[in-house]
Amino acid sequence: MFGLVTSILTLPVAPVRGVIWLGELIQDQVEQKMRDPALMRRQLEEIDAAAAAGRLSEEERKQAQQAILDRMTGRRA
Repeated sequence: MFGLVTSILTLPVAPVRGVIWLGELIQDQVEQKMRDPALMRRQLEEIDAAAAAGRLSEEERKQAQQAILDRMTGRRA
């Protein structure tokens, strides 16, 4: 009986809980994708190719690589 009353009283906030759950799920998926080793390797290769083509300076290349390495290790800038 108590569970039924609680369910009825909390019913109006159910959509909010659903949106929060969905937001957390999306955030987890994005973080998982951002830490994908294959994606990071591709990004590092793209940085090297851009530097070799002259589109990035040495300093820009180092900063871009460091940002990816920080993401790999979980460090925040």
